[in-house]
Amino acid sequence: MNHSSAIKTMKTTAGPGGRTAYLKRWDAPVAGYLFIAPWLIGFFWLTAYPMLLSLYYSFTDYTLMQPVSWTGLHNYSKIFTADAKFVKSVQVTFMYVAASVPLKLIAALLVAVILNKAVKGISAYRTAIYFPSLIGGSIAVSLLWRNIFGIDGFFNKILASFGLEGSSWITNPNTALSSLILLTVWQFGSSMVIFLAGLKQIPADLYEASSVDGANRWFQFFKITLPMLSPTLYFNLIMGVINAFQMFTSAYVITNGGPMNSTNVYALYLYEQAFSRYHLGYASALAWVMLVIIVIISLLIAGTSKYWVFYESDTGGGRK
Repeated sequence: MNHSSAIKTMKTTAGPGGRTAYLKRWDAPVAGYLFIAPWLIGFFWLTAYPMLLSLYYSFTDYTLMQPVSWTGLHNYSKIFTADAKFVKSVQVTFMYVAASVPLKLIAALLVAVILNKAVKGISAYRTAIYFPSLIGGSIAVSLLWRNIFGIDGFFNKILASFGLEGSSWITNPNTALSSLILLTVWQFGSSMVIFLAGLKQIPADLYEASSVDGANRWFQFFKITLPMLSPTLYFNLIMGVINAFQMFTSAYVITNGGPMNSTNVYALYLYEQAFSRYHLGYASALAWVMLVIIVIISLLIAGTSKYWVFYESDTGGGRK
């Protein structure tokens, strides 16, 4: 029997359940790849390919106006040795991340604890509090925020009702970044929902047993709630850091870099190099530097997680 006859026999020989051995071996993987083909095409064409192309461009002098020319590590050398504005953008971004992420997590956790109650109408409150996150990051919200904290904005009118003199918060280099941080903290709904889901998983028996032993609410919060919620806190922290490093829309619409570059965050500086100065090769190098920074910080957080993240199977860091 030749090879083609053997294949034909495999296709026509029924196996258990009326399926052939050939079909059992090949049909399932092919069907699976067909189902995930849209995602695979989108990933390779819209994500992987642009990333690899930007990595190539980061080693070139690419300006859209001239042919691409290979420059090796020149862009990276310029970033770390001859670009003072890069250093300023990194400083502003780290200040933004260091302030906005903890404040957002604290606000989300406190509100989640408050909303973790079985009271009448609690679903309506949860929806109302989550709503700002649905429209968060949009141009409309950024424009609204700019009007609120402008010289004639709503916030200054509130201060004037108490006899206090306001200022243009978004044009003052001392307060411009704070207005962006406040906007980020206000949009804590997504983190709050995740915290709320984590709170639902904490057994009520732990609180009842501690109450019998005389524990108050503060003791329960720090000794029961936080340890049991630490995996959720870890997830929100990682996602918050990643999102904060990529913040762009608010800084661009509200302050556009701010006075004295006080709100010129990293993503805004990258945009300026790419689409204002058309230094796409240099902007690609900036993007990969940002990726490395985010990866390093994420790895540092992951490395410390064994000391403060507690799972059901252990007590953190393998400690008994």
